[in-house]
Amino acid sequence: MLLRRISIRVLSVGRPVDVAAYALAGAFCAYTLHWSTLAPHRAWAAVAIWGYLGAAVLACFLSSRLARTWLAAAAWSATALLPLILQARERADGRLDRAQEEVLVIEAAGARMLHTGTPYLDRDAIAAVPSPLRLLDYLPYQPGMAAAGLPRALVGIAWWTDARIIMAVLSSVAVLAAWLLLDRPGITRFGSEAPLRALQAVTILPLAALTLATGGDDVPVLALSLLACALAARHRWAAAGLAIGCAGALKLTAWPVAVVLGLVALVRHRRSVARYLLGAIGIPLLVLAPTVLIDGRAVVENVIRFPLGHGLVRSPAASPLPGHLLTAYLPDGRQIALFLLLTTAAGIVVSLIRRPPASVPRAALISAIGLLLAILLLPATRFGYLLYPVALAAWAPVLSSPRLARPPRPPGMR
Repeated sequence: MLLRRISIRVLSVGRPVDVAAYALAGAFCAYTLHWSTLAPHRAWAAVAIWGYLGAAVLACFLSSRLARTWLAAAAWSATALLPLILQARERADGRLDRAQEEVLVIEAAGARMLHTGTPYLDRDAIAAVPSPLRLLDYLPYQPGMAAAGLPRALVGIAWWTDARIIMAVLSSVAVLAAWLLLDRPGITRFGSEAPLRALQAVTILPLAALTLATGGDDVPVLALSLLACALAARHRWAAAGLAIGCAGALKLTAWPVAVVLGLVALVRHRRSVARYLLGAIGIPLLVLAPTVLIDGRAVVENVIRFPLGHGLVRSPAASPLPGHLLTAYLPDGRQIALFLLLTTAAGIVVSLIRRPPASVPRAALISAIGLLLAILLLPATRFGYLLYPVALAAWAPVLSSPRLARPPRPPGMR
């Protein structure tokens, strides 16, 4: 009850929250522009700051929700899409500092997928590469992520073959579809601002805009996960399975959401479980199976050993979150962090078994909490991963199911 009251108050505030959000995002851009050590981040901030400041000024004069929704769309174009296109064009013209390393990794994986059938290199092949270049030969994602690198492998260098462009198109379609599926009458109890806040959390929030413009790999995974939640809230379980299956074929971070949504289907819609699992499990397995058959050791090296810190090189993900700090400053810090991570995961599993989620909003909130704890405790992690729990928590209140009309009672019954 307390959480619901807080949600109503926060989500009901309109224009002042918009102004503050855009202004704070502009301040973050100013900080990034002057203090970030990453050239793609500084390039993003140099463009996005004007979009945020302009949106903050315009928000002062807009009161209707429709106008402010269109402002959010315009702000997203100015703070995410425009910097992305500019960086992609500059990179195509020869600038080497206009993309994060994961973009290069995905495009190289796409080329390997095209020529060998698998995006992964085994340990021996990576060891044969000069040490400074080994990091770029690891692909710590699922094989589906390499699809974003196929256009460049097929066509060559152009701004529109940049892997981020492909991921931005997929993300935009998935977010728009998820947002249009929201049950507007069913979420009024959380305040009329709830749909707009959900949209802003996954578009204009710097965590989202910066990630899309400079790296891009987490946004389509999140967007497809939100689409799956929105479809499940509409009782379209087969389509929800396809959406979360596609997300799981891109990155492992979608798998916890898939599991928790599956529990909702098991509790509330048992006849739909098989249809949901067909896509949720079938698509990732269908994508992964060929790479395992071609070279299973390469899959283990990239997807399991490297993220756990047992690769030939260490992951560059080193944001100062608890798991990384334990690893960096305690003698047995990695073991302590992994123990805490496994203990937390076990606690969540026990909680889910004892009280499985019975609604999509609760599933989204549980997924947000679980991912947040994992991000905090992983030995190698980044602040950007916090986009997952933030967006899922923002969408939880708006993922209500449409109320089903009650059948009319026969005459004479009370």
